[in-house]
Amino acid sequence: MRFTGSAAIALGAMVFVTACEGKKADNAMADSTAMAMGSSTAATPSMEPAASGLTDPNIVYIVSMANQGEIERGNIAGTKGTSAGVKSYGKMVVGEHKALEAEAQALAKKLGVTPMAPAGDQSEMMAKQQMEMFNSTAKGAAWDKAYVDYELIYHQQLMKTAKKAIAAAQNQELKDLLGRAAPIVQKHIDGAMDLQKKMSAM
Repeated sequence: MRFTGSAAIALGAMVFVTACEGKKADNAMADSTAMAMGSSTAATPSMEPAASGLTDPNIVYIVSMANQGEIERGNIAGTKGTSAGVKSYGKMVVGEHKALEAEAQALAKKLGVTPMAPAGDQSEMMAKQQMEMFNSTAKGAAWDKAYVDYELIYHQQLMKTAKKAIAAAQNQELKDLLGRAAPIVQKHIDGAMDLQKKMSAM
């Protein structure tokens, strides 16, 4: 399967709708995800891209899309999140992904690399649909849970993609940037898992 930046977005959207709207929405989004991934089934998409399928411009694009999405969702968590933990998590995600994005943009400029979406990428369309869902769903405990569930799966898949991107990157400075980002992504995974445990204990 060829990886596109929209894969993680589509997967996360499916998780969010499932948590907030139930089985009917789950099936509909699963179908949309399969369509976005070019699949004939509604199975959860694999996020294991072939390393040889990513170029440095593709990697810079994917990194930027991931950072921008995390910043937008974290900002929404600051206003729609109900629990202090969710608000704090969103604030942390925003700050750290802003720093990663600034570093990625500076490196791209230094190297003269222009971000380029992989062939068939639908990231912008999927990101718009995703943000509409986050904005339109009523705030409350269900929103908090959906956001945390989303962030956990998204960051887990992002970690897998980062490992593939490190192997695929041609420029050593880009490899190093991805290597520095990995512990931050893991921190966000751990934070989401901790929030999940606290929510389940309530």
